[in-house]
Amino acid sequence: MRIVMIGTGYVGLVTGTCLADSGNEVTCVDINQAKIDGLKKGVIPIYEPGLEELVRRNFHAKRLQFTTDLATVTKTAQLVFIAVGTPQGDDGNADLSALWAVVDTLAPHLPTTAIVVTKSTVPVGTNRMVYDRLREKTGRDVSVCSNPEFLKEGCAIDDFTKPDRVVVGVLKPDVGQVMHELYKPFLRTERPFLTMGLESAEMTKYVANCMLATKISFINEMANLCEAVGADVNEVRRGIGHDQRIGFQFLFPGVGYGGSCFPKDVRALVAKSQSHGLVPRILQAVDDVNNQQKHVLFRKLIAHFGESLTGRKFAVWGLSFKPRTDDIREAPALVLIEELLAAGAQVIVHDPVAMDNVRAIYGDRVTFCPHHYDTLEAADALVICTEWPEFRNPDFDYLKHKLKQPLIFDGRNLWEAAAMADRGFEYFGIGLKGK
Repeated sequence: MRIVMIGTGYVGLVTGTCLADSGNEVTCVDINQAKIDGLKKGVIPIYEPGLEELVRRNFHAKRLQFTTDLATVTKTAQLVFIAVGTPQGDDGNADLSALWAVVDTLAPHLPTTAIVVTKSTVPVGTNRMVYDRLREKTGRDVSVCSNPEFLKEGCAIDDFTKPDRVVVGVLKPDVGQVMHELYKPFLRTERPFLTMGLESAEMTKYVANCMLATKISFINEMANLCEAVGADVNEVRRGIGHDQRIGFQFLFPGVGYGGSCFPKDVRALVAKSQSHGLVPRILQAVDDVNNQQKHVLFRKLIAHFGESLTGRKFAVWGLSFKPRTDDIREAPALVLIEELLAAGAQVIVHDPVAMDNVRAIYGDRVTFCPHHYDTLEAADALVICTEWPEFRNPDFDYLKHKLKQPLIFDGRNLWEAAAMADRGFEYFGIGLKGK
């Protein structure tokens, strides 16, 4: 199929590249000329494992192209995907200005048989408004589709090519049939293709993210309670996770969730509920618990060292909101860094891929180290914010030698508390007995 993908951000670039890799002719469009020029040279604007090689291969095979000329490429398109950003506005609702700009630009050039597919995360009712707006501007009945994405940063290619399910919202059955044909190469292991109404598809995206965010906030709140009553959240997690009604996924306690999806989508659904006169008590609590959880490491540091951290030096491992991505949006590490700097501490950090993004915020207020061991020299404590795989099996003797004292505050519970005690460390995790 001939596909136009509008937006070369995380969702657009991954989706467009994977569709090209299955044999489609895909043209990715962006208004940022520098980004397009870079993509043509193989410069990938985001970090996602495996994406660079996939982009280069499909670009050289001429299945994947990049341009800023939306009008020209749209004229021959069979499917036009909209994958622009919908950031959170000041009122908590999604900012759809980029989406409407695309719709208005697209309308005069849209072929009569083309299907417009919204891949961006949008509030319930948006796709029907897209349909109405295109009908008004083109004077005809335009086919529209809601196709929410369920990609996890760090494993997005696997998520796209081996989906749990594919969801499409349509007004006409034949649109669903076209979308099923598009996704058929990725559904060969009998994964479900779910066709539903526009509003149901939009709602599915929000409800999925809010449910996962709820599990994270729930286990974090339970972890704090475990710590208070002398229980071990890892033992409790195992005790409930084997209940098949609950499961283990997203039941790992830590310092809160971040990124571009969960925080924004929870707040957007809160705002949508309130706009309909409803009080979303559970969702508000999910957001509140998460915001408070991002301060838990600093509270532990203050409890150990006292209110003043002036002159203290802390090594921080992990800056991205999760491993295998350079995304630092709403990352818990940034909350900790702000608090440490405000308390007069010196902060030395390492992250495998996200340091440039953090450097753009803090400049020389924070010390950046090319290797995680480089952060340890005479540090008062090591603080873990992101569970990168390369942090899991360090040389503990070397850690003990380099640190001023064998003291670790682990916001992701990378190690067993008993084993750390045997190694001679004072170890503080999240929700652990006595810590």
